Amino acid sequence: MSSVVTPPFKTTLRSIVTAESMQSIGKALGAVLSGGEVFALNGDVGSGKTTFTKGLAAGMGVTDVVQSPTFTIERLYAAHNAMQLAHYDFYRLSEPGIMRAELQEAVTTEGNVVVVEWNETVEDVLPAETTIHCTFSHDPSSARTIEFVVPTNFQQVIAVLKEELQ
Repeated sequence: MSSVVTPPFKTTLRSIVTAESMQSIGKALGAVLSGGEVFALNGDVGSGKTTFTKGLAAGMGVTDVVQSPTFTIERLYAAHNAMQLAHYDFYRLSEPGIMRAELQEAVTTEGNVVVVEWNETVEDVLPAETTIHCTFSHDPSSARTIEFVVPTNFQQVIAVLKEELQ
């Protein structure tokens, strides 16, 4: 007997003009997370990935200042409900080396929400059933767009995105 594979939910949020709007989207999503979610963020430098992550952290109850881990590669933040935000940035790494093993541990640790910027070199580590792909872009008018591909088992995330579309 073969199982039916449900295609992921896909949507695009357009015309995100301010950093506050970008953070607001992240905050709304962060508020419904329960741990186990992985966000794969891709987009040009300055497209809003870290700003989105700051909002996600706020929604999770992180009180620390969230900074880009471009030079440190990884930053960890305590969140509410015994969750932890693990934020990675592989922009400067053509080969992740030991960070591949650290990321693999992070995505399998209960209670972690993992955000990976520039995930191309570690895509094979990210579990398909728990990874939310987010592609960021911006146009010359400074408006940003996020394309989301969400596994259907994350109904709470899908509900927030549908609300954001209204």
